[in-house]
Amino acid sequence: MRRRILALALVYVCMWKNFGIINGDEEDPQGGADPAQIVSKALLCFNDKYVYKSCEESWRLNDEGNLKVPKDKTEEFCEGPCLSETYLVLSCIDNIFANFVFYNRATIEDIRDTVQAACGYGPERGNFDVAEHIQDEENSAEKATSQVLLGLGLIIMGRVLFL
Repeated sequence: MRRRILALALVYVCMWKNFGIINGDEEDPQGGADPAQIVSKALLCFNDKYVYKSCEESWRLNDEGNLKVPKDKTEEFCEGPCLSETYLVLSCIDNIFANFVFYNRATIEDIRDTVQAACGYGPERGNFDVAEHIQDEENSAEKATSQVLLGLGLIIMGRVLFL
């Protein structure tokens, strides 16, 4: 499983490197960042004992992009050390590789949005399912796009009728 994640991350790193988007700290002799080192450093954020000290291990963000927090433990997660430690892991990854994509295709921002919604006091409180959160966002975006296109079509038809 970790090999697939590493391979997927390596493909993304190589792709971004070839398009000149990565600005790594360590450079190889040709002037670019070493993709293997970047991925390795980013994956170390999940196992850093200085970052994750107090959070229940089963609730921690993993390299697959999942947070397995039971709904009845939301208060404990959001009010305890897990929330800040999860944000520290995301910052650690972001500082190493801002374009990091988890195995479930979530971005760092997707995870942040999910945690924020799950710890908020709205209807999504307690729902730490990242994949579901991403799907809801995509559905909302599709609805907004279709409404914009419908409005644009009506404007064009109105202009044609009045000419």
